[in-house]
Amino acid sequence: MNGKYLYLAISALLGLLSTLVQFFPFFLCFLLYWLWLLKWKQFNKPQLLLILLVAVIFSITGEYAAAKNQTHIPESTTSFLVQFIQDPKIDGDLLQIQAEEQRYNEKILIRYQINSETEKSTLKSSSFYRGICSVSGTISKPRIVKNPNGFNYRGYLASKGVFWIVESPKNPFSHCTVVGTDPLKKIKELRYEGIRFLETSLPPEVASLSAALIFGDRSLFDAELQSDYQKTGIVHLLAISGLHVSLLVGMFFYFGIRIGLTREFMVHFLLFLLPVYVIITGGSPSVIRAVLMIFLVLAATKWKIRPKILAIDAISIAFLFYIFVDSYIIFDVGFQLSFSVSFSIILSSQYLLRAYQNYLAQMIVTSIIAQLAALPFLFYHYFEISFMGIAANLLYIPLFSFLYLPGLYFLFFVQILFGKPPDLLIHMFSNLINMSNKFISHLANFSFTSFIPGRPNPILLFCYFFTILLIFYIWECSKIQKKILFLFTLSITLLSFQYFWNWIQPVGQVTMIDVGQGDSILIQLPHRQGTYLIDTGGTIQFNEEAWRKRTKPFEVGRDVVVPYLKGQGITTIDKLILSHGDMDHMGGAFAVLEEIKVKEILLPDVSEPSESEIIVMRLAAEKNIPVVKVYEGMHWNKKGTQYYVLSPEQKFTGERNRGSIAIFAKIGGLSWFFGGDLDQEGEERIITKYPS
Repeated sequence: MNGKYLYLAISALLGLLSTLVQFFPFFLCFLLYWLWLLKWKQFNKPQLLLILLVAVIFSITGEYAAAKNQTHIPESTTSFLVQFIQDPKIDGDLLQIQAEEQRYNEKILIRYQINSETEKSTLKSSSFYRGICSVSGTISKPRIVKNPNGFNYRGYLASKGVFWIVESPKNPFSHCTVVGTDPLKKIKELRYEGIRFLETSLPPEVASLSAALIFGDRSLFDAELQSDYQKTGIVHLLAISGLHVSLLVGMFFYFGIRIGLTREFMVHFLLFLLPVYVIITGGSPSVIRAVLMIFLVLAATKWKIRPKILAIDAISIAFLFYIFVDSYIIFDVGFQLSFSVSFSIILSSQYLLRAYQNYLAQMIVTSIIAQLAALPFLFYHYFEISFMGIAANLLYIPLFSFLYLPGLYFLFFVQILFGKPPDLLIHMFSNLINMSNKFISHLANFSFTSFIPGRPNPILLFCYFFTILLIFYIWECSKIQKKILFLFTLSITLLSFQYFWNWIQPVGQVTMIDVGQGDSILIQLPHRQGTYLIDTGGTIQFNEEAWRKRTKPFEVGRDVVVPYLKGQGITTIDKLILSHGDMDHMGGAFAVLEEIKVKEILLPDVSEPSESEIIVMRLAAEKNIPVVKVYEGMHWNKKGTQYYVLSPEQKFTGERNRGSIAIFAKIGGLSWFFGGDLDQEGEERIITKYPS
């Protein structure tokens, strides 16, 4: 089976998906796959039997994982005996930490509202891995996703085996009994202390990047900067990747050989070090994948296994082992991106990359291969990609791999050995990181490079996978005439068929987006002939002490409305109608204006606009968006739909809710009334004036 473990990995994945997602479609896919191996790949009977056996084994594994992944803690439980299993996340005045309930042997998530800045400082320096603690609190299920395309927090936690959140009124570390520790807990504690050490001893920009590249922790990163990394398509550089692990292993091996250690000793040392490294870096899917692959290669070298293990076999065996141990990891976006990109690059290296001798050409081709492999997953989870990604990767991959990674490791070890690295070195890295961060922020503002087709449905997902496979096949095949024309046509098709799918939809929609307090109503006409958004919801912010402020507090425009719009593939709003100046109806408008193109903003014609309305008008002026003050009697028509403004009166003076924009509309053969936040008196005035 040398060179053929990939086929076992595909079989295992189909078997797992048939039980964890839906049986019939993936069972049918497996039958077609099995017939393809029989007819086209000429597999013999033992190989075909092995393929079938692997599919059955992983199907059973999926059934077992699904049966096991359920809660046993009663909903009435109020006291818990726990042992903490992950680093605490302290964000502003909120502490969150995962723990294992000892009586039920089940994970829970504990949340605690910190009372003072002193207590926060104490919690950050506390040791929490060495005790079993008694915690009391109110138990509840994680929040459900209320809108399509929203983040499914309950599903996310369930895939990690967490079904309950415990809100503790008291410090969860206050009633603990010290118990014996083990090597795993000591390594986790060392990781946490290392991150805190970086936070307290280095400038913020150096500490945050060091924590990400050394320990795989992004909690020190500024939320806006992380968003800029995401927009430019290089956020993967903040995760410890296979390239980082390979470079680190190579540096250790080379250093050991140079100081006189034997190759055999270094192989043994690295086999011991790699599992420790997984724990030190937080055990992300990309690290586990890379470590498993390198471990297999080193183990094969140690035991002189012949023939030599191939890269494609190493990643396939790592994949099989990973999903066997943790079946639900297939739903993790990091796992999907890490393995899809790595598989594609390894497979392409045999044919595509060999055709390009120039280093720069190989970098460009590798970046294109990675973008193609990641495309369906990026569209499904994030609804968009950045065309800036290829260029940004060409610039930042060498910077991270050959300067930041070795340099920050060197800085960290110098700091441990000598207490404080030279100021010149810190100053140099601080300036360089600040400069590169500013450039990333500048690149992120190029909104025209973003491509937002929306979340693909299962049919479109299949189309993406099929088209990408076809592109790789034609790209590799040397016998196809007019290859460039075919590749260009397929690439245009790949980036356009979901836009075409959105455009051909013959039905319109009127959708009430669940924003909690306040309103947000989206009107879409058939064939995308008109898109109107009435209100955006909004999160009311209160003045807080600096230590209480969260790094990225929930904001309904950014976290609810914009993801819904992008998931629908909406990139342009014809009219953004803000019914009145209260934050719960227009607070989300700022995020919408930053992320979505708006052609026109409608505001109520009031004599005294609110502070929020003034800020919206100022932002609209910066973006050259016309603002129209509307009042009773104004109307517009669009493709057979009519809209009539019934409120407010011109130059309205009075209570703000009573001055809401109220619209009567005829859409899809039905009559609609959108009343903003009109009070009883305002509604009665409209009923009296417009009885029909």
